[in-house]
Amino acid sequence: MEKYGSYKKGYFKAGDGHELYYECYGNPDGIPVLSIHGGPGAGFCDDEKKYYDPEIYNVVLYDQRGSGRSKPFASIKANTTQKLVRDQKNIIDFLGIEKPFLSGGSWGSTLALVFAIQHPELVRGLLVRGIFLANAADIRHYIQGGIKKFFPDVWDRFISLVPKKNRKDPASYYLKMMNSSDPEIKDKYTFEWAYYEIAISRMKMPHKKIIKILGQFSYQSLSPLEAHFMINKCFLEENYILKNASKLSHLPVTIIHGRYDFICLPKNAFDLHKKIKGSRLHIVCSGHSGSEKEIEKKIFSEMKRYETLI
Repeated sequence: MEKYGSYKKGYFKAGDGHELYYECYGNPDGIPVLSIHGGPGAGFCDDEKKYYDPEIYNVVLYDQRGSGRSKPFASIKANTTQKLVRDQKNIIDFLGIEKPFLSGGSWGSTLALVFAIQHPELVRGLLVRGIFLANAADIRHYIQGGIKKFFPDVWDRFISLVPKKNRKDPASYYLKMMNSSDPEIKDKYTFEWAYYEIAISRMKMPHKKIIKILGQFSYQSLSPLEAHFMINKCFLEENYILKNASKLSHLPVTIIHGRYDFICLPKNAFDLHKKIKGSRLHIVCSGHSGSEKEIEKKIFSEMKRYETLI
């Protein structure tokens, strides 16, 4: 076993025919962390491990239903927020992880917050960034045209593939095309959905950089799963997170958000911060992506700070 590397990996049978790929990284006796990836559908990448000192932390990383290396690939069957939250509880029970610290960005922040709201006794703290509240305003902004105020060119590319009669619900049309029996049509729409997201994820994102990023992760699972969740209002009661966030006021909670995050607007972070008494809010000069320098720096410093609280 490599000292303080990935010391365990495998598949966890989550039920409903789903098997989740997971890895345990760092010190088996360290501070437990559940790292929750974004998307929905993106899967985790090795680069996420850099945020956690492997001598200090015992990190569980996993691919959610249908995501990354989990099986069946890109499946929307029995794939809801409630089932994903249940999977989180079951996987930490399966691995014998007690009271993990939750870390997640974007959709990962959504799942971290919902899990902590439903199981506050199982959580020792949270670091969430790029807050996605999964409410009607978030969905309308992201996939029903709100983004065109900031990226009219990117929005035009995205919506131009949707017939005018379907433009009130572009996610449903995209998902229909992504389920096409024609592989060219299927790939075109999965690619364009992911292109749209990556193009607006940073303050500056040239075409060549977008193409490079698309070659580094599983957009074939991200695109249909995102569409599935957007169509179904993320399977959450309207404003569920904000209505219940005060339940987290007894926990150490850090919120990090980019000032120029156009996927999840900064107002989300301010609203969440107001609901969680004692939470720490950091607004940094960046966009949405967790790989932007200012967000990375703040995650590193907050994880270092958290070590001193244990």
